[in-house]
Amino acid sequence: MVLDDEVREFLAAAEGVTTGGDPAQQRQSILRLSDRLFARFGESGPEVASVTDHWVTHDGGRCRVRVYRPDVPGALPVHLFIHGGAYWLGSTDESVNDATCRERAVGAGCVVVSVDYSLAPEHPFPAALADCYAALVWSQTNADALGIDADRITVGGISAGGTLAAAVALAARVRNGPALLLQLLEVPLLDLSLETMRRSGVGDDFGINEADLGWSIKQYLPMTNMLEDPLASPLCAEDLAGLPPALVLTAERDPLRDDGRRYAERLEQAGVPVRLVQQPGAVHGSLQLTATWKPARAWRHEVVAALRTANGEHSPTMTTHHQLDPAPRFEHNQGGT
Repeated sequence: MVLDDEVREFLAAAEGVTTGGDPAQQRQSILRLSDRLFARFGESGPEVASVTDHWVTHDGGRCRVRVYRPDVPGALPVHLFIHGGAYWLGSTDESVNDATCRERAVGAGCVVVSVDYSLAPEHPFPAALADCYAALVWSQTNADALGIDADRITVGGISAGGTLAAAVALAARVRNGPALLLQLLEVPLLDLSLETMRRSGVGDDFGINEADLGWSIKQYLPMTNMLEDPLASPLCAEDLAGLPPALVLTAERDPLRDDGRRYAERLEQAGVPVRLVQQPGAVHGSLQLTATWKPARAWRHEVVAALRTANGEHSPTMTTHHQLDPAPRFEHNQGGT
């Protein structure tokens, strides 16, 4: 399949990002590149009623969360958003993450809590998960102060954030934590051994490659036996029964696509309601191309509609550029390799 011009232009503009140096020194330059790319290819987020920062303290440390509230009265559903960045990059301050949270707050009519979790290698596994789970509990505990409905909570993440979102759902089940209405997993990495990635049939020419990702995982997991910990690699969980319903979104030209497919299949086998949607012609990062690529706007609509449905709502309040037909419960849009 030939990539659309908009996707090829994005991949060309993103070239030059490498790993292997000092992570702390690389973060600021990569953040600036990310913001330049989003300014060129993405739509800025809509206005919301308020954006506030808070600190969440827990036994393992503390983390900052950013709370987006749309201009909607009453106690609203809450969505815990976990950004990507291969466990050592990313921030709530990143333009793409800010726009994503604004879009979901306004489009789904919910409060969005974005987690600025601890990054590797300074804070290896399970520090990021501890932050994200603490943010989930904090959101429920402070429901009245935040103006949210503690019975309508969803969690979601992109890429490495998808790993953490799946792990938060697993942890909430084991710890009898907050009940979740939906886990939203977008281009997730769910097998940190990278065996699933290696078998995907997708090469290294689509914005993500095994060498860089392998280096990132070594920063995140200080010991190799942690690769099989289900809270690091959710595909290693023996039992997925009792987890919240899931929407798993994958990209056709993403070597991580089979991580999402395998997890969705295992969820269905465990009796968990799940939808798997693979976007034809998409690469790992193309969901952010909302200003230039129509399928990225379709992806955005899919997410907003899923959040509203999970929260018992129906008609999206946010104007989108592309409407999707209703999809079946388990949809496998598989393109060629």
